[in-house]
Amino acid sequence: MSEENVSTEGLSAQRRPRVAVLFGGRSSEHAVSCVTAAGVLGAIDQTKYEVIPIGIAKTGQWVLASGDTHDWSLSASSLPEVASSAQTVALTEIGGEHQLIVASPNTVPQELGAVDVVFPLLHGPFGEDGTIQGFLELSDTRYVGAGVLASAVGMDKHFMKVVFESAGLRVGPYIAVTDRQWRNDPETVRKRVDQLGFPVFVKPARAGSSMGISKVDSLEGLDAAIEAARQHDPKLVIEAGIVGREIECAVLEGRGTDAPRTSMPGEIAVAGGGHEFYDFNAKYVDDAADLSCPADLPDEAIARVRELAAVAFDAVGAEGLSRVDFFYTPEGELIINEINTMPGFTPKSMYPQMWKATGLGYAELIDELIYLALHRKTGLR
Repeated sequence: MSEENVSTEGLSAQRRPRVAVLFGGRSSEHAVSCVTAAGVLGAIDQTKYEVIPIGIAKTGQWVLASGDTHDWSLSASSLPEVASSAQTVALTEIGGEHQLIVASPNTVPQELGAVDVVFPLLHGPFGEDGTIQGFLELSDTRYVGAGVLASAVGMDKHFMKVVFESAGLRVGPYIAVTDRQWRNDPETVRKRVDQLGFPVFVKPARAGSSMGISKVDSLEGLDAAIEAARQHDPKLVIEAGIVGREIECAVLEGRGTDAPRTSMPGEIAVAGGGHEFYDFNAKYVDDAADLSCPADLPDEAIARVRELAAVAFDAVGAEGLSRVDFFYTPEGELIINEINTMPGFTPKSMYPQMWKATGLGYAELIDELIYLALHRKTGLR
């Protein structure tokens, strides 16, 4: 990527752009968000940007957070968590600028200064689903990543598939199950799943990081898997198992009117550890996954993955970044699995690893995402 000055209209040339790194949140992926923030805080160029870490506690409270990456590490016995505080951070407009303020009971609010861009490293509901994006749009604040609609569609695996099909992308057999359908007529749901054929994957419709996902090999295990997924979302997507290799592709918004940029495709291999598929522990705790990038595919298949990843990015109206996942069947067909508009973003995560293999390092990738956010207008202007 070419080096360009990140200053833009309304941004003082006398200071570094101020970036609020927002992480934590109310979803079940709170800990994953904290780990992602550790990666970004450790790599962002703090000689180029003034960085303000803002944590969101599970209660929804915004607090000033530590910038020490060790405070947000993940292990099998410890999950990082943003704690509530007597001080609350708020984003508001003061004097025509988007300002962060800190308020405490019985004290005068303290201004932290203007915010030029928010980097929302939030996974799952209340962060990746368009809610925080809507708040930032209302406050006319620039931010990294997809907007309201793209975030919402990318979070809901049901409507995501509807959009993909309308764009001509091939999706695998699936059914969507609402809360009302399961509570009122579970037997019909069981029959529909049986028609898909086993194995199936039962997934919360609006969760990520493999939260609440179960592989089910027979009807006997279906109810328990459904109830486990419903702990994360009352709406479910149940997908037929697909025989194929898991191929991923990282997408980065083009500059100006340029088309989306795509990485070389990568392939996930779960290296033992008792993991039958690429679940939460394989991703984040046991470090049991290996990425091969570029994936060992024919040249024409690599080109097709990159082409379809860009189609998926545009289909949902994504901005900034996304990771698009496919199945590559033994017959050479590509079936799209999902798009993730805020993919895992630690240095070891698949999205930055694929860009690294394509020639764009982690710190440079962060810089490029901030550049794109600073040069994109909010709202419909």
